[in-house]
Amino acid sequence: MRRPQIRYSKHSITMHWLRNSFGVIVAILLLIALLMVFVVRNYYYNTAKDYITSKMNIVTTAVQSNSDLGKASLNSRIRTYVESYEDKEKIELMAINNDGEVEVTSSGFLPSHDEIMADYEESRTSDKGVSSQIYELSTGEKVVAVSAVINAKGCQYSALRMLSSMKKIDNQILLISITTLVICVAIMLLIFFSGMYFIRSIVYPIRSIGNMTQKFAKGDFNDRIKKESDDELGDLCDSINNMADELSNTEQMKNEFISSVSHELRTPLTAIKGWTETVTSMYDDKETFKKGMRVITSETERLSQMVEELLDFSRIQDNRLTLIMDTIDILAELGETVLIYQERARALGIKLDYYEPEMLSFVYGDKNRLRQVFINIVDNAIKYSNKGDTVSVEAYEEHGEVCISISDTGMGISAEDLPKVKTKFFKANHTRRGSGIGLAVADEIIQRHGGTLTINSEQGVGTIVLITLPCMEKKKESHSDDQINTTDVRLISSEPDSERINPDNEQE
Repeated sequence: MRRPQIRYSKHSITMHWLRNSFGVIVAILLLIALLMVFVVRNYYYNTAKDYITSKMNIVTTAVQSNSDLGKASLNSRIRTYVESYEDKEKIELMAINNDGEVEVTSSGFLPSHDEIMADYEESRTSDKGVSSQIYELSTGEKVVAVSAVINAKGCQYSALRMLSSMKKIDNQILLISITTLVICVAIMLLIFFSGMYFIRSIVYPIRSIGNMTQKFAKGDFNDRIKKESDDELGDLCDSINNMADELSNTEQMKNEFISSVSHELRTPLTAIKGWTETVTSMYDDKETFKKGMRVITSETERLSQMVEELLDFSRIQDNRLTLIMDTIDILAELGETVLIYQERARALGIKLDYYEPEMLSFVYGDKNRLRQVFINIVDNAIKYSNKGDTVSVEAYEEHGEVCISISDTGMGISAEDLPKVKTKFFKANHTRRGSGIGLAVADEIIQRHGGTLTINSEQGVGTIVLITLPCMEKKKESHSDDQINTTDVRLISSEPDSERINPDNEQE
């Protein structure tokens, strides 16, 4: 796979690193290099001054040690010492007369009268009588100069002066400076290339991830990001690939949902249109008219229910679903639901049993929303059952909760599809009508009441849906301001208890 080309824009990670991290490192290294050169230069210059000063102390001590011999002897000693100075190859020794002019030198050459001798002038005002300086001669040569005042009466020389070239020292300083600069540049290059390698190891995968996510954004979920490492970037690749899988599944379910809803809407509309044309042309046939109006009313109610289901799902997605909470008799709502579906079940050849207890605790909830849930579950039980199957509705109280069990002996749900049945847009069986969002809406409504909706099913055997809702007393103890906490899910057996059987002892 070809690596994406890195473009160094001003907002890229590379440019940020060059400006911020690498720029700071370069500045610090240059500062260290300059500081080191400055320290080395001062060290060598001070060492040179100290060395020449120590030489000067030796000379002044030697020429003044016998100053009591007379002025002629002292003048002669100074001249002789200067002219025969043993280190004159390295250091030039001078004798300065009382007029401030150089009179004798160890090299035999007198300096120019225009030559500035700042060290000599400073030594005359110094408390120690000694001064050292480094400066450039008129010839451009850099030297270290040390002057020492001669304190002897009648001596024609006022001071001795030493000069030594700084060429070797400057060459040494230059060598150290170049070496320091080379080391700093080598460190910079090492940091630069290692940093660029590290950045590329991040930027290339990020570029690949960016290109792939752009495909995902356009709805192309065919490709996946190649995981090349087990670090955080590898985890990110896994997360994005998992996201793509989920998006792909959601996209597929959404398309199936749109197709299913379109079909569901088309079927009643076709029936309504057909019967409208029929009753219009045969309005004098009362039986046909009545039958047509029943179909139109039934299909209109079906359309209304589907639209309301879609609206509820939209409200849930936008967190706009509101509940009108009140104390309700759950048996009344459940009994009305069973009553609604008894005729339909009888017409389809399906037996609908309802085991109604004498009394149940009151529930704090929205009666219309709970009836909507019961209608959805019972409708599903009948819809996925065949002629001769049985749908059983049972209500009882257990552990401070009202339990509603709706079971059927229909086609059931496969083990593979069972975990997905409450997922939005999912339909386990596409041969039966439905939008695929009814259970998702029902589960959300039950959760907002602080209850649970649990589904157990076996393909070819049947399905059991268990709804639990906290009793009114428990609700008051643990909830306030309509804020609901979900309770633990309770699973029931697919086989009904022998104590809750049909009064007629009919086998299901």
